[in-house]
Amino acid sequence: MLMTRFSRLHHLLLLQPRFQQSRVLRHPPTKPRTFIRSVMGSSSSFSSSNLLFRQLFEKESSTYTYLLADISHPDKPALLIDPVDKTVDRDLKLINELGLKLVYAMNTHVHADHVTGTGLLKTKLPGVKSVISKASGSKADKFLEHGEKVSIGNIYLEVRSTPGHTAGCVTYVTGEGADQPQPRMAFTGDAVLIRGCGRTDFQGGSSDQLYESVHSQIFTLPKDTLIYPAHDYKGYEVSTVGEEMQHNPRLTKDKETFKTIMSNLNLAYPKMIDVAVPANMVCGLQDLPSQPN
Repeated sequence: MLMTRFSRLHHLLLLQPRFQQSRVLRHPPTKPRTFIRSVMGSSSSFSSSNLLFRQLFEKESSTYTYLLADISHPDKPALLIDPVDKTVDRDLKLINELGLKLVYAMNTHVHADHVTGTGLLKTKLPGVKSVISKASGSKADKFLEHGEKVSIGNIYLEVRSTPGHTAGCVTYVTGEGADQPQPRMAFTGDAVLIRGCGRTDFQGGSSDQLYESVHSQIFTLPKDTLIYPAHDYKGYEVSTVGEEMQHNPRLTKDKETFKTIMSNLNLAYPKMIDVAVPANMVCGLQDLPSQPN
């Protein structure tokens, strides 16, 4: 019996990812709920030892913000994915504590449920560049198209066009190769949520297009690819491509069934959309300073 239990434990340990994941840290409920999920690798793996990763949460919009940095590089260059205006100070404090140099503030799409933090980040930390897809129609310092790469040190993200929730959605995927984080990580925005997906009834959304995007650009990734969405409303933090291909109650259906499901969600009008979308179309700055003539 002892040998059997040991064998099972050894087998489970072999299945763990090549980087280590820390416990979630939570603030007391009297403050805005924030948790930090960290990933740092062992020194035996070049790819995982380079990556510093934090998963952060904003409770009001249930938005995840992701911090990635190459800590092997002398400058420790970093990027943020989907920052929120209300938690910019928290993010900057963490970046400062970790000795990182923020290079990019990136969005997966023009959000309708919160104001992006990119504008405030640029104001408070000059030199940071805002990044979004060209198809979004938003203002930014850098526009991305399908197939492009965004690099911080020796780590890069591949841009995959995944429209459907909005017309300008993209998914950022960590690179291939032994010198990149393994397993790969996909920051899917609202295209794929854990056991769900983003709505498709506004901002140029299309259930037909979303289905094609997910099945051609996300579900074709290795099955152990980690999925990190822009939101979660049920307490989930991370999934995998293989899990969602098997268990996602919407995206496992055929396309016509999926389209029927999406057309019958009867969701409420997003309460922040009239504020968030106009602000996010100009990089999250609602009151831009007037320009001299």
